[in-house]
Amino acid sequence: MPETRFRLGDAQVAALARWSFGLGNAAPELPPADAYEDAQGVLVAVREQGRLVVVEVPRWRPPSAVTRQEARTAWVGSPPADPSELPAHVLALVPAAGTSADSAALSAAAAEWTAVRAGGREVELVFVPVTAAAPEVSWPVVAEAYGATLLGTRVDAQPAGHRGGAVLFFTGLSGAGKSTIAARVVELLVEEGRGVTLLDGDEVRNHLSAGLGFSRADRDTNVERIGWVAARIAKHGGIAVCAPIAPYASVRETVRGEVEAQAGPGSFVLVHVATSLADCEQRDRKGLYARARRGEIPSFTGISDPYEVPVDAEVTVETRGRSVDECARQVLAHLR
Repeated sequence: MPETRFRLGDAQVAALARWSFGLGNAAPELPPADAYEDAQGVLVAVREQGRLVVVEVPRWRPPSAVTRQEARTAWVGSPPADPSELPAHVLALVPAAGTSADSAALSAAAAEWTAVRAGGREVELVFVPVTAAAPEVSWPVVAEAYGATLLGTRVDAQPAGHRGGAVLFFTGLSGAGKSTIAARVVELLVEEGRGVTLLDGDEVRNHLSAGLGFSRADRDTNVERIGWVAARIAKHGGIAVCAPIAPYASVRETVRGEVEAQAGPGSFVLVHVATSLADCEQRDRKGLYARARRGEIPSFTGISDPYEVPVDAEVTVETRGRSVDECARQVLAHLR
């Protein structure tokens, strides 16, 4: 039989590392598979005769590779406001609360510590991600395992959550103005110096989803692909702006779950561009609605196929009598 491989989430990888280093009481419960890899496709563990064997866990260093004779101080959470407080050897224990978004959180935390060294401080830093605000074993025990003494006065562990990345997910009928408003939102974000990526529905159809049709299954696949790319952008602190029609509530909910699993709670912003069907037909420059009315375009959203109006949108944009700039700034106001 062919080998089965399973891709682990970030929290699962971290739990695997902690267990392999003797900092957890039991092996993590993983789905049945012959081999396990991390989000980047790196092999981290295999099953040999039913037994879980850890191969390698990137980003983690076992205590045996860290412990030294020099005195080392462990810090839980972010670095101190005054870097001069740091000793020459530092162990940074950064809690990530056990969420599947811990990769984004840990990247942000690592950047804080890197900034300390960039400031000219001669600090030997070992960065240790810990996926719980309160680990299975106590902070002093974790620190001791790495040959460090815990500095208890700076235990400022906070659960990792939303760390700046976001997905602005526009939905609405064809011709509602989604792409136009989304493009203006991108312009305004660029003017502010924000990192932003536009995933326009038509462009994604032509490239990422080339070959898909317009059945419900194909439409869902197209939206899920957009959501997956957007989630990866948000996971690493960027802003993704998406503008598909996304007519079905179930797939919008799937995308919300994917984004928040990778980038944390609050990272998904559903924007309903609530232009009426009558207004969309009136402004239809391509004549698509007329063709759909004549039966020339099957499964056309709003005519022969349903559009499920969102009941969970963070922002509802009414376009009648309003400029594109006004609509775009309403969306941006939600990010502030």
